[in-house]
Amino acid sequence: MECITWFAPILPGKLEEWKSLIEEVTGPGKEEYGRSRERMGVTREVVSHMQTPQGDFVSLFQEAEDLEKAFHALATSNDPYDVWFKEKLQEVHGITSEMLEGPLPAKLLFDYKAG
Repeated sequence: MECITWFAPILPGKLEEWKSLIEEVTGPGKEEYGRSRERMGVTREVVSHMQTPQGDFVSLFQEAEDLEKAFHALATSNDPYDVWFKEKLQEVHGITSEMLEGPLPAKLLFDYKAG
């Protein structure tokens, strides 16, 4: 299993839209979001909000068997839910499909696990 942590800006003036997106994917859209992540091969995802002097950011932890394949799957998906989600990524974070195709947004340096 591969894992990655990375950050993305929440564009100025988009914090409330980002909060609405989180409410959607953890509420009414939870099942569709889960199906999207299954198609991608993502087995775990943790999302946090960070407030910094430079602005608001989302902090992500993602785990999959093959992260590059997972990002590519979302980037090239024509599934209506994935298309909607990619539109939201661009509106709220400035992340485009081309950016998802690679390389990965961060490089893992080490992964400590107890026991």
